[in-house]
Amino acid sequence: MNPSGKTQSHTGEAGHRSAILPALKACFPQTIPVMTGYIFLGITYGLLQVTNGFPWWLPVITALLIYTGSMEFLTTSIFVSSFNPASAFATALMVGARHLFYGISLLSKYRGTGWKKFYLIYTTSDETFAVNYSAVIPEGIDPSWYYFWGSLLDQMYWVAGALLGGVFGSFLTFNTEGLDFVMTAMFVVILMNQWLKDGTSLRTMGRDHMPELIGIASSLLCLVLFGPDSFIIPSMAMIFLALTLLRRRLEPIADAHAADAGDASGEKEVPSC
Repeated sequence: MNPSGKTQSHTGEAGHRSAILPALKACFPQTIPVMTGYIFLGITYGLLQVTNGFPWWLPVITALLIYTGSMEFLTTSIFVSSFNPASAFATALMVGARHLFYGISLLSKYRGTGWKKFYLIYTTSDETFAVNYSAVIPEGIDPSWYYFWGSLLDQMYWVAGALLGGVFGSFLTFNTEGLDFVMTAMFVVILMNQWLKDGTSLRTMGRDHMPELIGIASSLLCLVLFGPDSFIIPSMAMIFLALTLLRRRLEPIADAHAADAGDASGEKEVPSC
């Protein structure tokens, strides 16, 4: 074998590894809020499955294969009800319809991710979308590996929670009611973090926070019009339409925020790990 070819191969493998680990180290801290919510909520899901008479391994399998959060909770009632695949399909389609808007929003971010794109699409949960879409990736970090680790870690948190709930659920003696509010609290924290990133001046609040204000106003309007059980998809459609119509006006603002975030991250020294 050509020695130079061997050296080139080793160099390529080393470069490949050097792109993976920094992305993991940069991404992991951003997924800690998701880990907190997913493990506790996953325990609740595993406990729900076990208390309905299912084996401990079923929540783990569904966490790996279905991985749609709210739909997994609904599968418990679907499993114990009479066999009706059409109803199950319609329910899954209705619950997961919001992911259409996630996919449209992530088109530019996931472009050029290669084979990872299939897994990124599969694991785009609400929380993973929030983390990956709002991510400010440090300079020198491969975005495709950053998104991949964020998606993989989030799913593993959910699987770990489901496993804990399935195995140890029967031993839990405390009241788990209200644990699902962890995810709502996490989204509030993500919104607050994005709000602070975009600026805190009251004078320029309308310009700096136009996307957030559109989201809040659209959600409240659809909540009044359609009620708490049916407002999510209409509000997301309204948000998508409004952001599309205002795209030319919003893009310069988004570019300015991205430049400010890049300058802020460049001023900080990144410690070597």
